[in-house]
Amino acid sequence: MAAPNFIERSFEIAAGRCEDLTPLVYRRLFDAHPEARAMFRTEGSELVKGSMLALTIDAILDFAGERTGHFRLIISEVSSHDAYGTPRELFVAFFGVIAQTLRDIVGTDWSDEIDA
Repeated sequence: MAAPNFIERSFEIAAGRCEDLTPLVYRRLFDAHPEARAMFRTEGSELVKGSMLALTIDAILDFAGERTGHFRLIISEVSSHDAYGTPRELFVAFFGVIAQTLRDIVGTDWSDEIDA
């Protein structure tokens, strides 16, 4: 029997409680990093945000799970975001913002195992 994947479990719990993480994640990102708001164009940015978050979640789950290769998107996106002028610290902070948002949604079901 495989060990439980607590990262996957946190996303499962959140999915049962929240229809769309996108507005919550980006609200938290823009509150913590207001400079990030200007990096998104006005028209079509909701689709870009949703797509960016979906690809990031897919990469996180792959990295924490089977490692079929989707996690390699992370290093590729580091390079493309460098080219966009995105500070590396902001790129990395996005992952923490996702985790903090999950923690808020999961609430009392957040465990030490998930935290680790």
